[in-house]
Formats: sequence, C-alpha cells, structure tokens
Amino acid sequence: MTSALLAHTTPRPFWLDTLDPAAAAPALEADLRFDLVVVGGGFTGLWTALHARQRWPGASIAVVEARRCGGEASGRNGGFCAPSISHGVGNALRRWPEEAETLVRLGRQNLDEFEADLKRFGMNVEFERRGKLSVAAQPWQVDGLRGMQRNYERFGIESAFLDKAQLAGKLDSPAYQAGVFEPNYALLNPAKMAAELRRVCREQGIELFENTPVHELHQRGDRLLLRCDRGELEAGQIALATNIAPPLLGHLNSSVIPVYDYSLVTQPLSDEQLRAIGWVDRYGIADAGNQFHYLRKTADNRILWAGFDAIYHFGSRRDESLTQRPESFERLAGQFREAFPQLGPVQFSHAWGGIIDTSARTTLFTGCVLGGRVAYALGFTGQGVSASRFAALNMLDQLGGERTERTELRMTSQKPFPFPPEPLRYLGVRLAQRSLAKEDRNGRRDLLLKTFDAFGIGFDS
Repeated sequence: MTSALLAHTTPRPFWLDTLDPAAAAPALEADLRFDLVVVGGGFTGLWTALHARQRWPGASIAVVEARRCGGEASGRNGGFCAPSISHGVGNALRRWPEEAETLVRLGRQNLDEFEADLKRFGMNVEFERRGKLSVAAQPWQVDGLRGMQRNYERFGIESAFLDKAQLAGKLDSPAYQAGVFEPNYALLNPAKMAAELRRVCREQGIELFENTPVHELHQRGDRLLLRCDRGELEAGQIALATNIAPPLLGHLNSSVIPVYDYSLVTQPLSDEQLRAIGWVDRYGIADAGNQFHYLRKTADNRILWAGFDAIYHFGSRRDESLTQRPESFERLAGQFREAFPQLGPVQFSHAWGGIIDTSARTTLFTGCVLGGRVAYALGFTGQGVSASRFAALNMLDQLGGERTERTELRMTSQKPFPFPPEPLRYLGVRLAQRSLAKEDRNGRRDLLLKTFDAFGIGFDS
C-alpha cells in the first residue's frame, strides 16, 4: 500500500520548488586575491561572509562553492531553527555541566539575534517562531520528557507537560502518549534561507564563485592558496565552512562522518484534515526516540515527515545517488500511516535525502590553525540551521584574534572523540545503532552505550 502513496513523488527536496530560478554565479577563471576567502556556500559560509562584511567593511571577501549555494545540507533539511547551540539543554548538561548555563543563554540569545538579522537585512525565509512539541511513544520516553521539563524549569525556559488527553489538543495520534511544548522555537524554509543569505551577501559586495570546487589548501611562503579547477585564490585569511565535504585540513578527517537522513512531504492537506489530527497551529514536532521522526507544516500545509533511518555507508561514501533510498521512503510512509490513521491514504509529493555531518558528541566544534589565519567549523549533527550563525561568529572571533565568550567555550574549542578507521568505523556505527534501537524498545542502555557515555561519545539518528 505504501508504494502507491509514493508512486508520484518527485525525487528532490520540496524546498527547491518554492524558489524562483536564479542564474549561477560565475566560476573562478583566474588567479585572484582576497583578504578573506570563505570555502563553502551553505548556511555557515554565507553567515560568515555576511558578518565579516559587518566587522570589516573595507575588506575584500569571497565565497567559493563547489556547486550551488545551499544545494547540500543547508537546502535539504527540515528547517528547525532551535534556541540552542548545544543540541539541546540535556546534551549541554551531560557533556559540559559547568558551562551549561552559558550554553543555554547563548543559544537563546543566538535565536533572538538570528531573527533580528532576518529583519535587518530584509530576508524573507518563512520564519515562524511558533514553538516545538516533543512527543513520547514509549513509557520510558514519557519519563524522559518529564526530565526535559525539569531541566527547562532549572534554566527558566517556558514549557508545558501534556498528558495523553492534553496532547490530543495539539497532536491527536495513537502513536504518542505525552508531550512537552516549548513556545520559544522557530521554523523556516531552508532553501529560501540559503537563497536570501546568498542575495544579501552579493548586495554587500561579497564576490561569489559557484561551481568551483577547491581541491587543495596550501602555503607558499607566507601566502595561503586555494587551488581550484581554473585558477588559484590567494587569501589573507580563510574560513572553512565545508560541512561534510572531505576536509581540506587532514587532521579533521576523523572528526565527522556522513550520515544520510531521509524526508517525505505530503500533498497539501485541508484544514479539516489537520483538525482531524489536532494539529491546528504551526509549531514543529519531534518524537523522543533515539531513532526519531521530525515533522512540520510547510507554507501550503503539506506535512514534512522525516528522520528515523540514519544510514552510514562503509568508507564514508558521499554519493548523490545515496540521497534516494526506496526502503527508507517505504518505511517512512508506513510509519506516517500508523501515526495518523485518521488521514487515510495521503499521497506524498516529494522524497529526498541529505547528509548530516555527524560528530561523536552531536555538536559543532571550531578551531583556528596556521598562525590564526585559517578557521573552521563543522560537526553540527543536524542542528545547524541556527547554530551555523553562532559558528560563523566564532570563526570570525578567532580570525580577528579575539578571545570572547564564544571562543572560550569548552564545547566549541575541544575536538570531539575521533571516529576510528574502517572497518572499525562502520562496525561501531552499526553496533551503536542496534543498541539505540534496542533502547527505544525497552528503555534500557546496554553496556556498549554506557561505555560510549563514559567516553563522551554519542550518536543521534
């Protein structure tokens, strides 16, 4: 039955269909020099270039992108814009308890400043700050939600616990038993976000080169050079915002792995259909499992239904063909029907996948090398929509030689536990996923997960 629901899907991100076509920026065709070159035209790179212009108005700045800006993870995700830089309050408390209060405060501040930047630069990205509903499918997850709410209370974060009867007023589904609603959470259209950042950067006099992969970063004397297909870029400073692409700095090779995540979008739903499942407002939703789903409405009232499968391929493969995985789409479609039987056989219009740059602690990290002239940020683990802005500011602090609250955080300045080489990497990921799935069923962490916890290693779907 699920195959029929997927029969007419378009195999590309829904968000791309909400954009007006834009001509590509020119590729690099000559040797050029800039004060700052940003490598990578996704959220992190574009935020870096935009805020570099605000700090250094007279600097020459360029962004160089291997394909099209926003064409990778930045334009393929669910658009969940969190008031957090630490993958949630619980993660901050588990990993950096001594600075958790600072991390929570900076995360909330970052979302406020994010929204202010959208208004300042006139960026229309379908930004909606309407909250997030976290839901529990298993009894042990209900206990987890109560713990989440206690953590929120500790830091003065507004939230409300919803039992089964109360939850039905926000989401009426046989799959979920309880929920926690937090009003301070936002959603946006990720492809429009990337497109608007690109537009504003160009309006601010930032040079943009698309379809220009960078093959090597090297030094020649005191010069920093980026080798491209048809020219070299010399840079006074460089910001690396390449996310999950093979890193230009070799020591980062084991810091993140590419994990594939998959999404479906329904045909537009009527107000009557949405009332049938109790979802009348425009907040985002995520369930509390290790293998979790996240869902939200689009501007035209489709439902994006995504997550659960997190697929790592042996050898850290990064092939575009892997963004289409029929068995994951079938699984998602079947799970959607189980969660919302009131809707009947809803057709899906789009099906796609994307890569998450997964670090072993599920948060971003940054660094600065080569005499403070090359900064980098990566490891967002699916939480980069808002945190990418914070990472950009962190890199600029480091390139400017500034010691700030951002640069002194242990979370950002300490590297995550490295992933082992193959075949141990593949085996470790598979074993961890098996243990996480078992915990979803019985609520108990096995010896492997407890060992990972002791070393500060995490894995998220």
